[in-house]
Amino acid sequence: MNREEKHEVVSELQQQMQEYGNFYVTDTSSLSVEQVNNIRRKCFESGIVMKVAKNKLIRKAIEGLDNADDAAELYPALKGSSSLLFAKTGNGPAKLIKALRKTSDKPVLKAAFIDSTVFVGDNQLDTLVSLKSREELIGDIIGLLQSPAKNVVSALKSSGGKIAGIVKTLQEREG
Repeated sequence: MNREEKHEVVSELQQQMQEYGNFYVTDTSSLSVEQVNNIRRKCFESGIVMKVAKNKLIRKAIEGLDNADDAAELYPALKGSSSLLFAKTGNGPAKLIKALRKTSDKPVLKAAFIDSTVFVGDNQLDTLVSLKSREELIGDIIGLLQSPAKNVVSALKSSGGKIAGIVKTLQEREG
């Protein structure tokens, strides 16, 4: 691989790191071609992009990121064979790895970079699986904000009389 090709790979990795915001570094060494292709297929089905690259090129891509200081903890994990999993949701690759590990001991999680937070080691897999996605967190917050309003409306309805009429009128205007 010449210098220009290496630069192209680094640029592509950086672009994906910035686009997805979440990536996992895994070890898929010693897997057969069939097993790796199966992982790639499951990644595609789950909206996850899998790339294999040399550790030096991965490191150069990370070093070129705006938040490279946050990702510096990843460098020790860049040893041996490395595959990258890119996803929009932080816990998507963790769930996939957990599912794949039911039938094999690979892929092994080396490290993960989720929204500027670094997780190092395979022992972090359960933590990553339990992370909520941004959409789930927003849904939880909306649910919490709606709950008090529903309680007030319910209390007003139960008090009867004019207040109930006002509430009913307000509800008809909204809906």
